[in-house]
Amino acid sequence: MIPVTNLRNGVAFSDSQGLWEVISYRHVKMGRGSATIRVKVRNLKTDSVIEKTFTSGQKVEDIEIEKKKGQFLYSDASEIVFMDPATFEQFSLTKTTTGGKEKFLKEGQEYDIQVVGDSVFGIEIPKIIVLEVAETAPGVKGDTVAAATKEAILENGLKVKVPLFINPSDKLKIDTRTNNYVERAKS
Repeated sequence: MIPVTNLRNGVAFSDSQGLWEVISYRHVKMGRGSATIRVKVRNLKTDSVIEKTFTSGQKVEDIEIEKKKGQFLYSDASEIVFMDPATFEQFSLTKTTTGGKEKFLKEGQEYDIQVVGDSVFGIEIPKIIVLEVAETAPGVKGDTVAAATKEAILENGLKVKVPLFINPSDKLKIDTRTNNYVERAKS
């Protein structure tokens, strides 16, 4: 058990409502009342974000999130299957726990998997990944007021807005947090 005043960004804890990871922490002291601790937390099972309020003096159960390597094998309608490269043991995640990150997985690539006890809870995707353009229309110069863009379909099926000079088979850097084009990858 740890006091709620020890909660900081990245700390994981459990309470009666589930397993949580702290996203932001704020200590609020009212005039004559006791201090309150407001934390924005992410549910490790559902990836939903809520704000929780505690009074100083409350305690929560501290949990340790371990990271282990997992090689992406395949995904089906509801699950994503990984293999531990050291033991060749297979384990799976449900698509609801990944928060839409499964579209950035490449077959055979290794990723950091978040584990609490014996349960697999999440996956860490790099902030920037390189994907190849599968299909895009040719760029047409015309009357443009702002930056001209066109839609491109990437190798994983993701559709992004890209500048007119991008061609099929170009490799692009994509921000996985926003699904936006960053720049053309250097060959």
